[in-house]
Amino acid sequence: MSDSANTPEDPHPHQQPHPHTPGVSVRRTRAKGEPRFPDGPKADPAGSHFERRIRSFQPRRSRVTAGQADALQRLWPKWGLDIDGSRTLDLPELFGNDGPVVLEIGFGMGEATAQMAAADPATNILAVDVHTPGQGNLLNLADRNGLSNIRVGNGDAIILLREMLAPDSLGGLRVYFPDPWPKKRHHKRRIIQPDFLTLAATRLRPGALVHCATDWEPYAEQMLDVLTAHPDFENTQPDGGFAPRPDFRPLTRFEGQGLDKGHVVNDLLFRRVQHVDQPPAGA
Repeated sequence: MSDSANTPEDPHPHQQPHPHTPGVSVRRTRAKGEPRFPDGPKADPAGSHFERRIRSFQPRRSRVTAGQADALQRLWPKWGLDIDGSRTLDLPELFGNDGPVVLEIGFGMGEATAQMAAADPATNILAVDVHTPGQGNLLNLADRNGLSNIRVGNGDAIILLREMLAPDSLGGLRVYFPDPWPKKRHHKRRIIQPDFLTLAATRLRPGALVHCATDWEPYAEQMLDVLTAHPDFENTQPDGGFAPRPDFRPLTRFEGQGLDKGHVVNDLLFRRVQHVDQPPAGA
């Protein structure tokens, strides 16, 4: 599918909706090479500056509503971040305060992220995704609800972790319902892997919480095995198993529909370990 947000031709061109009508897809002919949102997220912020590798995500091109497009144009310069790998972020400067920063990788349409930000305004959320409609929707939710503790990242979370975040700079990591890549030959694309956890551990402060959730049971078992085996993390559950869904993770509509169908959702809560020979954060 093209990355242009097309809608069927209107048989009554003089009765087209106002371009900012919420819930209506945007249709506009762009010149070749013209960016989709001139003041919004870039299509490929890191370009070819970094090595080619197997990625855990696939960019999805789908229709952007007028409300989402408006939010991307208005709010991206204020609350958006293109992950280009060009600099190390100053997180207090990015958020305008010294509060803890939790990285959320993959937020869908952003409803749960907005709810968590509203419930805990002292915690900053750096939410990363590659889905343009979701980016616009989360910006819209943040704006409508006065949530100044959300920043939306566009691009590859691995580049963000490796190139743009300082050691011990994160107070937590959330990975909710990542792509399970169910076919065996695609398991190498799953994000929760030993190498990913090793990288994440360097950016998480000792004691920081890693919270994963999935409704794909084989992936949940793999997550549990990989996290349990990693020396930089310890399970918060005394029995070493899955955790009950904590109150701070909202039950989304999508998740509720899955539960109604008999799906099993598993949460994993692991803590970043402070090793004996490791100096405390900020030392």
